[in-house]
Amino acid sequence: MPDFIGILKREAMPAQGCTEPIAVAYTVSVASEQLAAAPDDIADIRLLLSANIIKNALGVGIPGTGSVGIEIAAALGAVVRQSDRKLEVLAGFTPNQLALAQQMVEAGRVRVEQKQTDEMLYVEAILATADGETSRAIVYHDHTNLVNVEHNGEVRLDHPVSLASAGSESTGLTVDNIYDFATTAPAEDLAFLLDCVPLNTRISQEGLKGAYGLQVGNKIAAGSTGRSMLLNNLTLRIMSATAAGSDARMAGCPLSVMSVGGSGNQGIACTVPVIELAHMLGSSDEELSRALAISELVTLHMKEYMGRLSPLCGSGIAGGTGSCCGMTYLQGGTLQEIKYAINNMIAMLQGMICDGAKATCALKIAAGTNAAIQCSTLALSDIAPSSLDGIVFDDAEDTIRSIGTFVREGMQHTDETILSIMLEKQLKK
Repeated sequence: MPDFIGILKREAMPAQGCTEPIAVAYTVSVASEQLAAAPDDIADIRLLLSANIIKNALGVGIPGTGSVGIEIAAALGAVVRQSDRKLEVLAGFTPNQLALAQQMVEAGRVRVEQKQTDEMLYVEAILATADGETSRAIVYHDHTNLVNVEHNGEVRLDHPVSLASAGSESTGLTVDNIYDFATTAPAEDLAFLLDCVPLNTRISQEGLKGAYGLQVGNKIAAGSTGRSMLLNNLTLRIMSATAAGSDARMAGCPLSVMSVGGSGNQGIACTVPVIELAHMLGSSDEELSRALAISELVTLHMKEYMGRLSPLCGSGIAGGTGSCCGMTYLQGGTLQEIKYAINNMIAMLQGMICDGAKATCALKIAAGTNAAIQCSTLALSDIAPSSLDGIVFDDAEDTIRSIGTFVREGMQHTDETILSIMLEKQLKK
């Protein structure tokens, strides 16, 4: 039987900023902490990054800096030296620390190279001082899964590279046992899931107030009084609240969010719609925590097959499907109707690609949330596609597995193509 509580506690954690550049900052911070020299003596930060890390870190705002990209995140990580804060490693830096990090970037001390590796999440940071002191740190497969640390060539940490120890592979999750756990576990065992409510609600509200990114959430919220007459108020409220959280986060808002599966946007996508609907329905804390358990575990289950970092949009597809299941449960949905919801979502969103972390993530999250509302409505009417339809199977479990086959065998070169297009744009600037 899966360790449901252990999985949820391991995979749901506060994160400030987009988790890919933050993973870079974390790795550099670990390497920097090995040095006896002060941060301003660091002469070179060499980064070897997997294609997916580069793709997801190129165009996203770094909280509190007014800048985007890998270099400033890495330089700040070297300066702050607080790796114990994990995905909140850049929280609370001072103006002087930011100024030093900016100087390091402007002086060309941060170099980014692509690592030729089959692992989608790989971060290697190699630091050197002017006096020849060196350090190295490697994160593999999971945003804070540290597998190697060295100082002046001396190995201080060397963990075997193991997918099973690094992430969420082989968890034993199924739709059936997720539903059984979420609906029967003692309420007090699930209460910790409510910790996401103040975090993710706060950044959602901030996104609705501020002119962040493309203002997807803000403008959708105005739809009922503006020119658009196509959306009803309840749908607007759920879509806008969810998209607004991503608007703020991708634009560099310094507020932390409760990430799920290593992604803050994924955390927003699979929790905020459930939280909003629970408020509308007047659901109890226990009902909300059970719905969040379903949503988060379904999201994590799908990511087992899609990959930690994937050519498919984890927030729109996995996070959206999770929230669809959570919302279906809150409306009295059965296990069978939750399975219908999964098949509906995968049939609708199966081809949504991930082209990096940036402002338009809010558009994809809005689309995933809108799809979740529609697919939940259909599922509650016992409507779902069958095995006659595309890559969907009668059993939702088989449908989820088919996504893994689709990614593994059908999208081998998708990330490389996406990254080449993104880098070509950079060269033209």
